Amino acid sequence: MTNLEGASIIVVGATGGLGRHIARLLHERGAKLTLSARNMTNLEALGIPATFVPGDLADPNFARTLVATAVTANGKLDGVINAAGVVAFGPITELTNETLEQLWQVNAAGPVRVMRAAADSLAQSAADGGQPFVVTLSGLVAETPTNGLAAYSAVKTALCAFSQVAARELRRQKIRVLDARPGHTETELSRHPIAGETPKFPTGYLPEAVAGRIVDAIANGEKDLPSTAFTDVPAAPTETVPAAEHPVEADMHPAARMAAEMSLEVATPLSAQSAASAHSAASIHSASSAHSPASTPAASSTQSVPPAPDSST
Repeated sequence: MTNLEGASIIVVGATGGLGRHIARLLHERGAKLTLSARNMTNLEALGIPATFVPGDLADPNFARTLVATAVTANGKLDGVINAAGVVAFGPITELTNETLEQLWQVNAAGPVRVMRAAADSLAQSAADGGQPFVVTLSGLVAETPTNGLAAYSAVKTALCAFSQVAARELRRQKIRVLDARPGHTETELSRHPIAGETPKFPTGYLPEAVAGRIVDAIANGEKDLPSTAFTDVPAAPTETVPAAEHPVEADMHPAARMAAEMSLEVATPLSAQSAASAHSAASIHSASSAHSPASTPAASSTQSVPPAPDSST
């Protein structure tokens, strides 16, 4: 078991769909947090007591600044969670150099630099009797590269490979490296790609629940979180809304007329705010890389989402 009470932990991407829930859960467990994201206003809006370090993962010097700030603020560093990410959709023939570079810097190179910069401080934590850890979020695409997500799959796979080697190397210094590969989670990540159009996904995992599973894995000393580790995580709630009405033509076939006059509803994922309310009302335990979509039969369902293309952090 890893005691999170008083642990000094960095959360990169703390304002994201998964990062915000992970940060809140860690705060509730008594961790001393250093939270990072691009925008200071968004960090402050989280309402979580922490040291805030706004910055860009694409900046080669940012990782050292982030780690140094955390150590200065809390006197040590016990954990790092890389929850930042961007996604792009589309065929490889439409992939631009700019899109590829941004995917690489945010999803792979940036987290790698943070892990490298934190290694010495984490080793010191172990020497002082701590149980240091690093968490990366490569997502299901690292296990199953997905059509329309070639570049995203590639950079996430690179992060996963780096984490696997780092886990073996840093184990000698008693640093645990944990890679999480959840399937599609209902966060804003997939809804705001840096390129391409978001395809239609079945309802994904509840972000709070994915975050809760990751934090539980940290506390329980787990060493890997493959996509199968999330099969018991509930799907996000959905709401039914009236389907678009179709005009009734005088010369329509009787069957077509009947269909047009029927009252139909369609299920759609709740907004982030509505989902949080539904989650609270349903008292679902737990607290958000396109990853494993699935459908939910009703708004209060806790049906697990099977693995498929991913859209995590």
